[in-house]
Amino acid sequence: MNKIPSNEREEEMNSSAQAKQPSRAAANDADSQDAMAGLEADLDRFRDLALRSQADFENYKKRAAREKEDAVKYANSSLLQRLVSILDNFELGLAAAKTEGTQSPIYSGMVLVQKQLNDLLEENGLQAIEAEDKKFDPNLHEAIAHEPSESPEGTVIRQAQRGYRFKDRLLRPARVVVSSGSAK
Repeated sequence: MNKIPSNEREEEMNSSAQAKQPSRAAANDADSQDAMAGLEADLDRFRDLALRSQADFENYKKRAAREKEDAVKYANSSLLQRLVSILDNFELGLAAAKTEGTQSPIYSGMVLVQKQLNDLLEENGLQAIEAEDKKFDPNLHEAIAHEPSESPEGTVIRQAQRGYRFKDRLLRPARVVVSSGSAK
């Protein structure tokens, strides 16, 4: 083996160390750039998450306000539903009083009370659904029977129970008898 003088050996080591230092510096540079890119990606992800959360919260506030408005708007629907049943019974009583004659003071008084009640309910958004001689609409009517008649098929020929709308919603469908066409 050849012996290399110590001066030459030191120079070789220094030159190899210097050669390695730029590669270490480059590696450190690459690591810091990777770390920076990772941090920037995290930052972008968190910004996106924050924006989405903010949009979700805004949508929640709008939905909650809309639901509150609907709750206030339709708060009386359960009361009106119960009143509608009472109104049905009142109409049955009116029909019974009519058998005594339309000139009867009881009948006349009941007609006035019925008119006042109907006016009050209409002022509060209740609307009766007129069904007779109209085309059957499953959104407004509940068919309880089909009968042959002179009316075209699918036409309401009789109303067994009046239906009602409360503002723009259906409170109770009208129970109807529907024509199945002419009898053969």
